[in-house]
Amino acid sequence: MEDAASPGGTQGVTENQGVLSAAGRGGALVELTPNPGGLALVSPHRTHRAGDPLDLVALAEQVQKANEFIRANATNKLTVIAEQIEHLQEQARKVLEDARRDADLHHVACNMVKKPGNIYYLYKRESGQQYFSIISPEEWGTSRPHDFLGAYKLQHDLSWTPYEDIEKQDAKISVVNKLLNQPVALPPSTEPNFQGFRSTESGL
Repeated sequence: MEDAASPGGTQGVTENQGVLSAAGRGGALVELTPNPGGLALVSPHRTHRAGDPLDLVALAEQVQKANEFIRANATNKLTVIAEQIEHLQEQARKVLEDARRDADLHHVACNMVKKPGNIYYLYKRESGQQYFSIISPEEWGTSRPHDFLGAYKLQHDLSWTPYEDIEKQDAKISVVNKLLNQPVALPPSTEPNFQGFRSTESGL
């Protein structure tokens, strides 16, 4: 009896070792339950006999492939986020540069009240002082008294737009104004509609 039981026990141990070996390569198998439902089985090794060892290898390969796909997917998403962060950093840098330029231009000497929507021309005297004028270099002609530095349009938000960007900026503002002027389509009312309601008591 002992000799008959011994081979079966040895075979069960060998199969379990093969299961653990395959699981260790990336997969995980459900733990064996020696007393399912509180009932002791005659031979847990025989009732939980492992199947084809190739199935365990395929399971381990599937788990490994899933890990590779998850890592690749996370890498792709992080790459997109990194590009967005870089773009936002570039936008933030430009916003700070424009704000510094606008502040400097508002401190330029000027003998008139600046009005939004007008273009002002920046000149520089021999002394180094910069000042705004409403006279363009073309209007001065050959009698232009000082060096011309550039032209800027004062926007209604009191920011300054360089002359070469005025057309593009005006186009953007026009698009925004069209969107703001469009009537807002309200959703249909969900309130009760009493139109046509007649009271039988009043006789109306």
